[in-house]
Amino acid sequence: MHQRTFMAKDGELDKKWYVVDAEGQTLGRLATKVATLLRGKHKPAYTPHVDSGDYVIVVNAEKVQLTGKKLTDKIYYRHSQYPGGLKSITAGDFIAKNPRKVIELAVWGMLPKNHIGRKQIRKLKVYAGPDHPHEAQKPIALNVEGRSQ
Repeated sequence: MHQRTFMAKDGELDKKWYVVDAEGQTLGRLATKVATLLRGKHKPAYTPHVDSGDYVIVVNAEKVQLTGKKLTDKIYYRHSQYPGGLKSITAGDFIAKNPRKVIELAVWGMLPKNHIGRKQIRKLKVYAGPDHPHEAQKPIALNVEGRSQ
């Protein structure tokens, strides 16, 4: 008899809460770790077609770092869908204006663009400062190691 491959179902997996401190972390390295946790790829029961990921709280988003000259050279674009409606902002100005959005965009770029990815990005909670309102979920502090400048 063949042993069947384990396939997790939607309600079977327990979802944990993790808190990640972005202070001094490089944006891309932080985003890859967060995306892995949101997708659930760190779990042995990972199943691609099921949202098996955990909740992630990112604090101190305003203190995330970029390497090289990206603060002045990296440009974020958006379009209003009207003629001539292309808007742009440098990474340094974007972090100063809306640090939460910078991390959300970096993580969203690493998630699948389908209904599962949209479900997973909703489990990401980003806060500019060190405080968050999720103490009741007893989040586990996670150390994201990486280079810092």
